[in-house]
Amino acid sequence: MSTSTASESSPLLADTHLKPSKDAETRQLGPLEIPKATRYSILLGVWTATFLSSANMTLVPTMLPSISSEFQKSHQASWLGTAYLLATCTFTPLYGRLSDVMGRKGAAQAAVLFGGLGTIACGLSTNMEMLIASRFLAGIGGGGISTMAAIIVSDMYSLRSRGLAQGVASVFNGLGFGVGGPLGGLITDCSSTNAQVGLENGIFGSSAAVPFINLLISVNLLISVNLNYVTPGKGKSTVEVLKRIDYLGSTTLLITVASTLIFLSTRYNEGLPWTHVTVIIPLILSVAFFILFILVEVFVAREPILAPFLLKQKVPVLVGISNFLVSSCNFAMSYYFPMWFQTVMLTNAAIAGLHSLPSSVAMPVGSVFAGWMMHRTGKYKMINLTFGILPFIAGILIAQIREDSGPIQAWFSITPIGFGNAVVMQTTLVALLAHIQESQMAVATGFARLFGSVGQVAGVAVSSALFQFVLEGELRKRIHGPDSEEMIKRIRQNTRLVETLPVDQQRMARDSYDVSLKVVFWFAALSTLLAYIVRLPIPEKDLERTAEESGQDQISQQRIPGLEDSERRR
Repeated sequence: MSTSTASESSPLLADTHLKPSKDAETRQLGPLEIPKATRYSILLGVWTATFLSSANMTLVPTMLPSISSEFQKSHQASWLGTAYLLATCTFTPLYGRLSDVMGRKGAAQAAVLFGGLGTIACGLSTNMEMLIASRFLAGIGGGGISTMAAIIVSDMYSLRSRGLAQGVASVFNGLGFGVGGPLGGLITDCSSTNAQVGLENGIFGSSAAVPFINLLISVNLLISVNLNYVTPGKGKSTVEVLKRIDYLGSTTLLITVASTLIFLSTRYNEGLPWTHVTVIIPLILSVAFFILFILVEVFVAREPILAPFLLKQKVPVLVGISNFLVSSCNFAMSYYFPMWFQTVMLTNAAIAGLHSLPSSVAMPVGSVFAGWMMHRTGKYKMINLTFGILPFIAGILIAQIREDSGPIQAWFSITPIGFGNAVVMQTTLVALLAHIQESQMAVATGFARLFGSVGQVAGVAVSSALFQFVLEGELRKRIHGPDSEEMIKRIRQNTRLVETLPVDQQRMARDSYDVSLKVVFWFAALSTLLAYIVRLPIPEKDLERTAEESGQDQISQQRIPGLEDSERRR
């Protein structure tokens, strides 16, 4: 048996798939047999979908203050983010299972369809309730798109090359994040010139949905025509597929997370007392259904979305906790960093969105760098430890930002978060895949995405609760008088009101927002520090594994009969 080694002359995305054998023409090919042109067409399809999903996700943060202000519901603004993330966290782990029983094509098409329909519905929404429901629908597809992209890349590349391939994928992800924020701000600034027309024609306007529909059709065509390789475990009938879905686990998880979000919203965003029925009941439900979710996953579900066998292994658990904390940091910053510039510096939405651009640019750079380093060295731990501390440093810098801070701190202090956390996410995914059998790859990817998705929800929901709780207290310290309660309520419900206030009241409101948002920034910094500590025990493992170590022999025999020794070339 021989193993290949990487050198400086090796191609970055090595051709690790198997060349088709003569009998391949008469049967469906496995992911390692497909021609290079087909493989690149598949990647173009799934990565374009990733770009659209990322842009969709980051449109909202910069539009969030203005949209919610139009409806006089800024204190409920976090639901525009948490509705999307609630769906993502509930349905994302299903795609790992669905991709095994439905095939990669069916699961990918379902994700693109839900994401597209949800985004179009967002564009046509005319009230807060419709927009929140549309964001939930979009989240069902958004989480699936990112999960399926990771699974498909892992199918078509060897373990050592996966990190680099995922790094290239992050370029599309980063482009989406980079475009979404400024685009959302631009749409907000344009629509604010005629708010009533904007509401009548939908938040984004129906014309904005046209190019998205065209891209959606193109992505579906690329996936439908090219994503036809064979993987083991695909269901033979629709009935078999439906039987293998963990409905009870998904439902209990959905109720658990939704109840937690309602509790945080009513207690801290609405400011209701602990004894209020809409506070205590969601809290009780969240605890009860969390316990029920665990019992279902361990004792009832035929193919549980949580994959309890992974909870018995150290590396998957550590990777999952790290993903949770890193995602909390990322989403707390992405939702509230632009708000600081809108409410404290009084910049317009487009400029506020541009302040997140350096992080969005650094993200794909960090992913490609991590992938290239792992491809070149076959190691991941030292890269993780070296660059994984950068987000914590960035969090401290952001928490120290002031109105008179220079342009370097205002524009580039967020950059290490994008770069460092991108390195972390790439290296931890490869670390996870290096410690499991190849046959468990899709389920493990969904497992890791589940923790990350819950972290996204926590990042937005917890930071929103902290922000609103502190904001109310800070406003009460500064604003007094017979109409103080009404003024505090108006400032909390309409962030755009700040710039229209008299100079003295505006100063008090800006200072209150400044203190409240700094609490969120410290929360994000603490999350990423804890994530760094959690990753310390993850052991190093040589990525140049043999087929026997990864269990690939057995999978190759199931997937590509007659080529059982082919994977030993890795």
